[in-house]
Amino acid sequence: MPVVRGLRELLRLGDFRRLLTVRLLSQGADGVYQVALASYVVFSPEKETSAAAIASAMAVLLLPYSLLGPFAGVLLDRWRRRQVLLYGNLARVVLAAVTAALIVADVPDALFYASALAVTAVNRFVLAGLSAALPRVVPAGEQLVLANSLSPTAGTLAATAAGGLAFVVRLAAPEGAASDAFVILLGSALYLCAALASLRMARDLLGPDPDQLPPRAGQALLSTARGLFAGLRHLTDRPLPARALAAMTLMRFCYGALTVMVLMLCRNAWSDGDGDGLALLGLAVGISGAGFFAAALCTPWAVARFGPLGWMAVCGTAAAVLEPALGLPFAPVPMMVAAFLLGFTTQGAKIATDTVVQSAIEDGYRGRIFSLYDVFFNVAFVGAAGVAALMLPHDGASVTLVLLVAALYALAVSLVVFHVKRDRPDVSRETERRFT
Repeated sequence: MPVVRGLRELLRLGDFRRLLTVRLLSQGADGVYQVALASYVVFSPEKETSAAAIASAMAVLLLPYSLLGPFAGVLLDRWRRRQVLLYGNLARVVLAAVTAALIVADVPDALFYASALAVTAVNRFVLAGLSAALPRVVPAGEQLVLANSLSPTAGTLAATAAGGLAFVVRLAAPEGAASDAFVILLGSALYLCAALASLRMARDLLGPDPDQLPPRAGQALLSTARGLFAGLRHLTDRPLPARALAAMTLMRFCYGALTVMVLMLCRNAWSDGDGDGLALLGLAVGISGAGFFAAALCTPWAVARFGPLGWMAVCGTAAAVLEPALGLPFAPVPMMVAAFLLGFTTQGAKIATDTVVQSAIEDGYRGRIFSLYDVFFNVAFVGAAGVAALMLPHDGASVTLVLLVAALYALAVSLVVFHVKRDRPDVSRETERRFT
């Protein structure tokens, strides 16, 4: 099915359009909320921002995804998913407004982070509900495959675009906590729009069916935990995907550590903590995003040429060599080039890792392995922020951290390079078919 024709057919499905609208509004609000948090935590003039504060913010934004993710589906299979989208977004309207009030009131950081944690925890249920509901509004087969590709990508683009607009609004606003609170209220308004958009769908449209409810919630949660341990045992018995996941976790750790370093450089070394620093951060995020997009275009060809593990080795080697060369000057221009490079290599390696897991793990274990993958991915990022908080000076320029990251990239390469010759050629051919 040609992609353009397939998209037209999907968009003719009224319920799919309504579900997609909820996703775009909800994830757009997420982008606005995250930009406001970054602005407040990193660039508030009244705050003496530290790497530890940045690490705390990253933990708030990412850990709920990791810790709640594998278990969210258990509850989503018991609750009406339309109601999850409605009440989840309404809850975030209130919680985001509370966050804005806490910013203006200048309360202790613990209360602020508790409020932000509540917003992102609810987000895990909303995103999982959007994905679980998709087969209820799209027929099985090629249309469902296309919808699974289109919907998350469109949601990510909505978050990026809305976050970019939030950057512009924040830069145009006067300095101060009130401006950060205003941006959060814009996100709250988008959450309200997402909640109202969900009302356009029938209450029972998105399931689950009452006669297909799983066992009691407690039993289902326990079964999920046991399933994750079984998935971990399955993974340890398969060195090829285990090494790929270990290498990807190391590369994600490196990306997280460098992200904190760039935040501190933008805040304290390249600016006086003012709008110029926020503009530099927005530029770095945009350039890194361009690297992610370029990797999505180039990786199918590269994996077909080198194999998944071979392409991971190429990405890791490039990062290990060029990261210190571009990073050690601690200057904006080479660091922006590094942002593109590391966005490209990180996303390229992730796509290759996805391919290895999909190809080398038995179908009955793939869901559990990808749940573990999500945990590893986000915990590595948060752990890197914590390590960076211990190592970075006030201005963010740490030669030790740059060299440590280069060594970890080299270690990631060593984990996969010994398996490159055994990388199955049929994996590359399958990948080429999947992406072309």
